Amino acid sequence: MNQKFDHLIARAEQLIARIEAVLPQPLGAPEWKASVAWRYRKRSSGHGTLEPVRHIGTMQLADLKEIDGQKEKIRRNTEQFVQGRPANNVLLTGARGTGKSSLIKACLNAYAGQGLRLIEVDKADLVDLPDIVDVVAERPEKFVVFCDDLSFEDGEPGYKALKSILDGSVAAATPNVLIYATSNRRHLLPEYMAENLTYTHTEDGEVHPGEVVEEKISLSERFGMWVSFYPFSQEEYLTIVAQWLASFGVSTAAIAAARPEALVWALERGSRSGRVAYQFARDYAGRA
Repeated sequence: MNQKFDHLIARAEQLIARIEAVLPQPLGAPEWKASVAWRYRKRSSGHGTLEPVRHIGTMQLADLKEIDGQKEKIRRNTEQFVQGRPANNVLLTGARGTGKSSLIKACLNAYAGQGLRLIEVDKADLVDLPDIVDVVAERPEKFVVFCDDLSFEDGEPGYKALKSILDGSVAAATPNVLIYATSNRRHLLPEYMAENLTYTHTEDGEVHPGEVVEEKISLSERFGMWVSFYPFSQEEYLTIVAQWLASFGVSTAAIAAARPEALVWALERGSRSGRVAYQFARDYAGRA
C-alpha cells in the first residue's frame, strides 16, 4: 500500500513540475554585468527574459550630423537623468532615417560609464512593462526603456500599458526608469478624415477636439518631451554622406568626387535621409 502511495506521490510531483514548466514565470533579473543593453524577449511558452546585447553599435554623438538641436535636447535630458535630476520621458517623431534611433544609441555609449543602461522592448511586449520596471526598480543604474518605431492600431493591449506607466498609474513613477520611444506618427495612432467631424466650435470661434481625437493624443501628451525630426536638404544630405565616407577612410578628393553618385543614389531611393547616406557610404567605400 505504501509503495503504491509513494508511486502516486512521485507521479503527482512529476505532473506538477511539467505544469509549472509551461506556466508563465515571474521575470527574473539577468546578470547585470554582462552588458549595458538588454532586449526583452517573450518565448512561445510565455516566459519573458532580459537577454544581454553582446555587440552594441559604436555610434557616437559626434557622428550624428545636421540634427544639432535635437541632439542637444536628448543629450541634456539624458544627462539630467543619469545625474539623478528630474528628466522627462521622450517621444522622437518625424521623417524616417533621420537619426532618431541612432541618437538614443549614441546617448547610451556616451553615458554608459555613468551608469546609463538600455532595455529594448517591442511594442507587442509592452503589456509586460510593469514587470520590467519592477525588476530594475531597486537597481542603482539608470534605465532607458527603448521602444523603436512605436505605433498602435486601435485596441492594441500595449497602448494602455504604456499609457499607465507614463502617467496615470496609482504607483509613483520609478525614478531610475525613463521611456524613450521613436515613431513616424506624432500621435502614435492612425488618424482618419472622419474624425475631423468630431471637432466642436464655440460661439467665439474656438475649436475643441472631440472625444475620439482627445483619446488619440492622450498617449503622446504623456511624454514630457517631444523631439521632431525633419527631412534633410540636399546639402545636409551631402554633409552626412561626407561624414560617413570619412569614417570609412575615404580620401577628401574621393569624397568630393562621390557627390554626384550620392545624389543619384538618393534619387533612386526616393529619400535624402541619414540612413540612405550611410547606405551609400558603405557601398561607395566598399567599391573604392
